Amino acid sequence: MRDLPLPLALTARLSPVLVLACAGWALTSGPAASSATEHKSAQRSQDAQSPQDAGTASAPGQSAAAKTYTTAPEPCAALAGKTITSLVPGAKTAGKEIPSTDRTVRRTCSWNALKGYDYRWLDVTFEIMDSQAQVQKSYTERTADKSGGGAVPGLGDAAYSVVNLTTEDKQQTREGLVLVRVSNALVSVDYNGSDFETKKAPGTDEINKGAIKAAREAVAALEDGRQKS
Repeated sequence: MRDLPLPLALTARLSPVLVLACAGWALTSGPAASSATEHKSAQRSQDAQSPQDAGTASAPGQSAAAKTYTTAPEPCAALAGKTITSLVPGAKTAGKEIPSTDRTVRRTCSWNALKGYDYRWLDVTFEIMDSQAQVQKSYTERTADKSGGGAVPGLGDAAYSVVNLTTEDKQQTREGLVLVRVSNALVSVDYNGSDFETKKAPGTDEINKGAIKAAREAVAALEDGRQKS
């Protein structure tokens, strides 16, 4: 087989409350109130305040519980071996983890292979943030930048997929991206492919379904800690 030059654009780049509770109360007394009356009034005021104080005291605990995930899981163990060989024929199932400045908050595994004239590339990334609010903001911004896609029902707290076709030197590449929001974590999958014999790209349906399948397994690995084999 003759050596086949890879297109230049075949790599995917993936960009990585305190609830303030306060309770105030004020006691007022009439100018002619006796000390006994003042004592009873103050006692009633304190009794009325105690349920509110108990409620506000629990608020910080509720806020802390919002951070479900504290570290990014092992990305190269997130997918079943049969899923990898199906989506990226010829790739080593072990994958290759991409270096990260902080592995506790962002980890990515990549699989790629050329089998015959068909080339496939798959990236799975986990990102852990400090709060659900941060994840929501990032998710909203990223999905806005990748317009033209749609929601994926039943996946995480919210999920979005989009497929795009690019052409360089007459070679087509089709890329699918799935972004999933799960509590204070983001899961992203980038899946693309090309055919160097026909210079055509795989179909939209093939790339989209493949990316969504990988995203479902990655989210499952995040949620229950299972290590796929």
